[in-house]
This record gives sequence, C-alpha cells and structure tokens, in this order.
Amino acid sequence: MPPGQPKWRRRKEARPAEIVAAALEVFAEKGFAAAKLDDIAARAGVSKGALYLYFETKHDLFTAVVRTSVAPNIEAVEEASRNLALPFATLARMLLTIAAERAATTQIGAVAKMVIAESGNFPDLARVWHEEVVGRALAAVVGVIERAQARGEVRPGDPRLHAFSMIGPLLLGVIWREVMAPAGAPPVDLRALAAQHIDTALTGMLAEGGRS
Repeated sequence: MPPGQPKWRRRKEARPAEIVAAALEVFAEKGFAAAKLDDIAARAGVSKGALYLYFETKHDLFTAVVRTSVAPNIEAVEEASRNLALPFATLARMLLTIAAERAATTQIGAVAKMVIAESGNFPDLARVWHEEVVGRALAAVVGVIERAQARGEVRPGDPRLHAFSMIGPLLLGVIWREVMAPAGAPPVDLRALAAQHIDTALTGMLAEGGRS
C-alpha cells in the first residue's frame, strides 16, 4: 500500500474480498437456498446496500466464491500437471497429494456438498462448479495421462475413464467427510486415502515400461 493512501480507501478496496469470504462461510454453513444476503452482509460487516454495489445476485456471489476461494486450489493441480519432466507415477502421486491436502484444509468439500444437494433446483451451481473446478481438474489429469500413454508409461484405454478411476475415491472421501462423518460415521483421513489409493491405481494403470 503506497504511503499516505487513506485508510478508508483500503477498507473500500477490501470489501469485495471480505464479502466473498463471508459468503463462503455462510454457504458452507447454510447451503445456497437458505443463505440470505442479509446474513452475508452482516458476516462481512457491511450493509446490504453496500453488498449490492459489488454483487447483484446471490448467484453472482457464488460464482465469486468459486473463482476466488476454490479455483486457486485447482490452479495448483494445473500447474503441477504441466511438469513434463516427471515420470507418470511420480506426477500422479504429486497430483493426488495436492488434491487431498487442499480438500482436507479448505472449504472445498462443504461447497461441493452444497452443489450436489442443491443443483437440482439451481442448475447454474453445477455449471459454475464444473467450469471452474471439476472440469479443469479433470482436464489436467486427462492431459497427464494422455502424455503418459504416448510415452508408453500407461496402458491403453480411455484417458478420461483412467482419470475418473484416479480421482473417484478421493471425491467419495470428501463426501463421506461432509455427510457421513457429521452423522456419526468413522472419519476418513483424506491424505491417507490418497496415498493408499494411488498405489492401487498405479498397479492397474502402469504399462510394463512405466513401472519404476
């Protein structure tokens, strides 16, 4: 912040981020339908009128939450997937480790639960989630698998289905943590799940030339 810049200006410029952070908390706690703009404004410490200066609808707020609070976690996966020098087995472990760490330490799971539960009534939630999160993560993993197949490291087969087989158990673990564990089911360690599953997945996916 340049010296002498007035405090009120810093506060005004911070408001959109504060509103988005508040919206993430309220969406995670109450879901999309039950979340009220009044609640989000109060959580952010602004008036409802001030909120409308930045976001016209609750859907706009959800989109901002996904793009600013969730999508950056996907960027970490995308960046790692571009490491062309690593063998597939090493890169696959890295990708699943990153995904498990982000799922375990952020609100991604809570937002995913909300999207699954409410996309029937609010289909745009699923569209935004797919475009900004799931579709991007899947494309990154598919690209890694396609390159590995071209090098003879991974067995032939639909790379998209291979990607689903890699990611699927972690997604189940996230749903379990958000839905079953709060109801009394034993918790699941997402990091341990990812570490164990990738060993199993690689056993089935690696061609003879890709084994190390």
